[in-house]
Amino acid sequence: MLNDLKKKYEMFKIIKFNPRIWFFLESISCFFMLATGAFFQLIMDLQPCPLCISQRIAIFLLGLIFLIAVIHNPIGSGRKTYAILGCVTALIGASISVRHLWIQNMPEDEVPECGPGLSYIFENFPIMETLKLMLNGTGECAEVLWVFLGLSIPGWTLVSFIVLGVASLLQIWNKPATS
Repeated sequence: MLNDLKKKYEMFKIIKFNPRIWFFLESISCFFMLATGAFFQLIMDLQPCPLCISQRIAIFLLGLIFLIAVIHNPIGSGRKTYAILGCVTALIGASISVRHLWIQNMPEDEVPECGPGLSYIFENFPIMETLKLMLNGTGECAEVLWVFLGLSIPGWTLVSFIVLGVASLLQIWNKPATS
């Protein structure tokens, strides 16, 4: 039995990556999420709503945290700090995705009214009002433009935020493998 435990432990050491590699993989994941959003917008001509843009900002910030962690290559408490920052940012992004899904699943008569276009909002509204509109969503956020395996874009974004948040949090216990 002790030999079985040793074999399992050795197997775990093989799959245990250096935290820098994990942070790199997480930052690459964020890049691919942003590239997917750009594909939907530029190639498939799906215009993002205010909540979509808020989610993209959260993805960008999450990727930036992971990229800084890769460059910094922290040890000890630094690794834990980046892991917690990444998890908190992923939770913020996940909460925006949940809000988006909630609006998409509202009855039609309860959907908020569509607001002015984002370019108009950025040019004519104060920054706090702009942030409020971007985080509350508008009627255009209720429109489901794309579905894959029963989940819309904010659904898949929520799944991604959860996976990245958990992967980030696991870095607290992921010490570099020693030979």
